[in-house]
Amino acid sequence: MKIAVVGKGGSGKTTTTGVLARTFARSGHATLALDCDSNPNLGISLGIGEEATERLMSVRDAVDAGTEEHASSADDLVERFGVEAPDGVRLAVVTAIQNPEPGCP
Repeated sequence: MKIAVVGKGGSGKTTTTGVLARTFARSGHATLALDCDSNPNLGISLGIGEEATERLMSVRDAVDAGTEEHASSADDLVERFGVEAPDGVRLAVVTAIQNPEPGCP
């Protein structure tokens, strides 16, 4: 199952995503959360803390600046740029997926 949460600023997207991700993970589903927001705070909502969230943002910024290579696949993205969040949620902060595999990563 793939779910995207979108909407206008301040509408509760990050909070809703955090609740959904942790609920799915607690129910035994493998859960990957991708924070694609220009102001990514999903890590804080998921409970990994401000420092870990800022570290993920700096990795994303390094990829955008060209000082870190893009991931070659969705699995590579999660392995290289993801962190474990509470309840078994895996989180990565991204801006774009170059040359995605067919379907939604």
